[in-house]
Amino acid sequence: MSHGPAPKKVKESEVAGASGDADESRDYDAETQKALEEIDACQNEIDALNETASEEILVVEQKYNKLRKPYFDKRNEIIKRIPNFWVTAFVNHPQISAILDEDEEDCLHYLTKLEVEEFDDIKSGYRINFHFKENPYFENKILTKEFHLGSSGDPASQSTSIRWKEGNDLSKKIKNKGGGKGRKRFLEQKTLFSWLTDHADPSADDIAEVIKDDMWPNPLQYYLVPDIEVENGVEGEDDGSEDEDDADLAEVEEEEDVEGEEGVDNLADEDEDDVAEQEDEGGED
Repeated sequence: MSHGPAPKKVKESEVAGASGDADESRDYDAETQKALEEIDACQNEIDALNETASEEILVVEQKYNKLRKPYFDKRNEIIKRIPNFWVTAFVNHPQISAILDEDEEDCLHYLTKLEVEEFDDIKSGYRINFHFKENPYFENKILTKEFHLGSSGDPASQSTSIRWKEGNDLSKKIKNKGGGKGRKRFLEQKTLFSWLTDHADPSADDIAEVIKDDMWPNPLQYYLVPDIEVENGVEGEDDGSEDEDDADLAEVEEEEDVEGEEGVDNLADEDEDDVAEQEDEGGED
């Protein structure tokens, strides 16, 4: 196996230059140079193993994608029995909910199935399919966004052209709203449907990655978010804080009672002093 040409001799001046001291300019000694060449040879072996590992991992991933598919299909059939499953999961997901407009959330009540299909050659891409029942927003039954390698070898994407029904084009409605507030302002008004038709930078499509690698593998965790929080003791934490508030209030009341008692004692002492002064004055008379 060829390891490529030996590295050029590294001069100390190149190393010293980084620290601003380039007074000396000489090659490394023979022993150091030999060690550098041996390290380079080892690195080439490691890189070759990594490349082989990547190819074998790809084969394993392709195998298990096929094994997982019947279970994904079965899961989707079961999900159909739960009303509003997908819209609930989307709303509960922190990154997806951050781009959801109110009208889009209403539209997602008509979403019946989500599926992610990876191409046989996983490295070449995948597609995300959104299945909708009859709805007042658009004619399409399926909206798809696909990611693949373009002719240049760079990532590219394409999506279904949405056939909006008259007066219900959500992309126009959301643009007309302008401004925006809170969570949507920092995302520069990105919404679910604007994401669907945005192909500016497929290599940095965070929403697609979230859907493919987080939502799709286990949507149940997001559908059950409120229940999971209860099981993890979120409500218990609230109860604990109420108990702490009650304890603090009791402590304040106790301090006020003590201060009140001290005030009464002080008044009693003052009264006794006044009586004693009056008796002294009477005796003098």
